[in-house]
Amino acid sequence: MSTTTNTPNSTPNSTPKPDTEKLQKVLARAGMGSRREMETAIAGGRVKVNNQLAKLGDRVGMRDKVSFDDRPVSLRAEDDVPRRVIMYNKPEGELCTRKDPEGRRTVFERLPRLKGERWIAIGRLDINTSGLLLFTTDGELANRLMHPSTQVEREYAVRVMGEVKREQIVAMVEGVMLEDGPARFSDVQEFGGEGINTWFHVVILEGRNREVRRLWESQGLTVSRLKRVRYGNIFIDKRAKAGEWIELTQDEVDDLAGLAELESRKVPALTPDEKNRWSRDKQKRRPVQAMRKPTEKPRRR
Repeated sequence: MSTTTNTPNSTPNSTPKPDTEKLQKVLARAGMGSRREMETAIAGGRVKVNNQLAKLGDRVGMRDKVSFDDRPVSLRAEDDVPRRVIMYNKPEGELCTRKDPEGRRTVFERLPRLKGERWIAIGRLDINTSGLLLFTTDGELANRLMHPSTQVEREYAVRVMGEVKREQIVAMVEGVMLEDGPARFSDVQEFGGEGINTWFHVVILEGRNREVRRLWESQGLTVSRLKRVRYGNIFIDKRAKAGEWIELTQDEVDDLAGLAELESRKVPALTPDEKNRWSRDKQKRRPVQAMRKPTEKPRRR
């Protein structure tokens, strides 16, 4: 096993060999899931390297034999990983998990099937939040776009119940302290509304759990509806109705790669078998009634 801790000639301060990489990164690139998911899998004893149980901190090279749940994993160099990205319009009531013990619907159930790969979610939305979700086959792209250091903008349409005062908006832009640290909106724009409900568009630069809702709650206000309308430079649009997905174009994928500071890579064309399978998958998906308001139209910048 190529690791910085298990090999006889290595020490805790030794420099890793240039031909080895962190195990969770290699697994993510092989399409097994996100880096965070792979870290959990390694800690849970689901990964072996050269027939030995792996642990967090292990590094591997392309000649190592890696298995996940006792099934061999085909390791690939970074340039060999197909970079596909799809946009999914998530309805409320779906979970951002691969399987739910309670049998509730998950976002992965509606996605097109892949052969030898897995869709990796770029960020998450909670069960009561709808809108734009991106999925990719490129684990490195997903990891960079989700990492806080990349500072990728996420824009949401928010319906807020109650009177919203200017000082409350100023406080959320300047920053408030939540239970897991400081948080702020980089932009807040009012879009009007009816009665006690007002629509806003807000922009945030990270993806912590329920962060948008918690920021409004910090001001004593309740979010009655929340929909993500933009991730980075990708806007949700009518190409994907609620519960539907579409594959992003080469230009759109290149724009995301640019945000992640990755080189452009050609999006592979679908094989005839994939075209047929993806078409069948779309036809099998039950349509979902979209709940759309004029105020939810994303702002072009």
